[in-house]
Amino acid sequence: MAAGSSVKRRGLGSILVARGAIGADELRRAFERQVTTGQRLGEIIVEEGWVSTADLALALGEQHHLPFVDVLDEEIDDELAHTLPEQLAYRYRALPVRLLDDETALVAVADPGDIHSVDGLRLALGRKVELAIADERDLAVALRRVYRNGLELEDRNADAPEKPEDREEILNSAGGAPAVKYVNAALSHCIAEGASDIHFEPEEKRIVVRARVEGIMREMATIPKQLQSGVISRLKIMASLDIAERRAPQDGRMFVRVDGSPVDLRVAVLPTTRGEQVVVRVLHRATRLMRLSELGMNPEAEVDFVRALSQPHGMIIACGPTGSGKTTTLYTALQLLNHPARVLMTIEDPAEYQVEGVAQIEVHPKGGLTFARGLRTILRSDPDVLLVGEIRDEETARIAIQAAMTGHLVLTSLHTQNAAGSIERLKEMGIAPSLLSSALTCIVAQRLARRLCLECRRPYTPTKEELDELEVAESTIPTLYEPTGCARCARTGYSGRVAMYEIMPVRGALRSLVRRSADEIFSAAVQSGMRTLRQDGHRLVLEGVTSLGEVRRVTGDQLA
Repeated sequence: MAAGSSVKRRGLGSILVARGAIGADELRRAFERQVTTGQRLGEIIVEEGWVSTADLALALGEQHHLPFVDVLDEEIDDELAHTLPEQLAYRYRALPVRLLDDETALVAVADPGDIHSVDGLRLALGRKVELAIADERDLAVALRRVYRNGLELEDRNADAPEKPEDREEILNSAGGAPAVKYVNAALSHCIAEGASDIHFEPEEKRIVVRARVEGIMREMATIPKQLQSGVISRLKIMASLDIAERRAPQDGRMFVRVDGSPVDLRVAVLPTTRGEQVVVRVLHRATRLMRLSELGMNPEAEVDFVRALSQPHGMIIACGPTGSGKTTTLYTALQLLNHPARVLMTIEDPAEYQVEGVAQIEVHPKGGLTFARGLRTILRSDPDVLLVGEIRDEETARIAIQAAMTGHLVLTSLHTQNAAGSIERLKEMGIAPSLLSSALTCIVAQRLARRLCLECRRPYTPTKEELDELEVAESTIPTLYEPTGCARCARTGYSGRVAMYEIMPVRGALRSLVRRSADEIFSAAVQSGMRTLRQDGHRLVLEGVTSLGEVRRVTGDQLA
């Protein structure tokens, strides 16, 4: 259908109901929320999890009488696509796919109702436009591939020796177009791919850009060796670091916006034998809190968690390695407690969520605001619920424990491997077991495992050894799934992540065991009914959410 032609359209809501995608009650709730928030109907129902972006795209296609195009499976005319400037492609959420004839281009869009974008596309492409509807998430992936595929280049002058540079030459190279281009492209590409960490690693003949995406390191790009000085200096300038200092480690931070969303970047520079290595930690400022049901806890564990949150005082600890979702769990808990009758305060580094009704403080060690100092001041400010981003030292631990014992509900995190290990860690910090016995309410250990891509996961019948590992009887053989890889999951076989939980309420006999070793506490907790991280992972395997290999990778040699 030609863009701009007039055809009577049914309402999106009625189409979704007729297709069985949502019910009448869900549609009514979506309309009520639309009045309050002003969001688009489609945006609301996808955010609520009632339909997928693919289902929404098909419904929009029916509403606007447009064909559906699979932009990840379609062969994109690269020359045509690049006639639309990248900035406009992202603004209009549009991708030219191919020429229909000498005068007409087929363009995939996520929102066919935006008339202004159609006019803009005609002007930018200099030809007629026929629209097709695309899955919004697939379109975002396709746009990144089209406009970022020039990032990886061969180093044709890799053997050219580097010349010594003075400060003025360094500044000139850092501000030069190639350095700026490569740094901006690498950062934006990796952040758009969902990276949590971005590594600029100097090698003999190139710089390798690698990123940790969904917990796995991927090589994202290479940068010519002769640009090493300019690229590293550019990153230092952005992080307000000393560009002339090349022999000592440095730490800094910068703030950027990606697709309108603020992102906090922590930068660490480390001298190596092949030059300075830069690691950028990506801290997204999340805009939407998760609901408890979205965390994916098994029902028994969720009951224990909510029971701990219902206590008027005590300490709840979330533990696990960096990037295991601890902050998300703690903020979900905070949201459950967020009520006008309570005073809620946080001290973090940094504040990853912005929450109405909660006083949030960010530590600033260089300015003298540490966790311990800020915590003391907060306790004089009459809080009921207190979130301490992380316990890093004995002083912070002691103040938090005392707060939990004097009528405050304290939520915090620790870097330990399992729930029982948190007690051992606090004892190593110098906290007396008697204080831990009185203060601790619940410890939550967690990991993030990659979700199987629903588009390409492959069913298989498990072996006897796998059934034994899953503790499943051979009389009821389940269907398991394994990854294969497709365009939608970047050939990894996985898309997104899911949390595995080990929730240990500290009550009854466990309170008297805090003096014992972590192994003894762990065994006692299991005997009292605690599901381990690995057992929770096995639940997800049996539900088809993740693979057995992924659970093994994430849990490693942890106690099962």
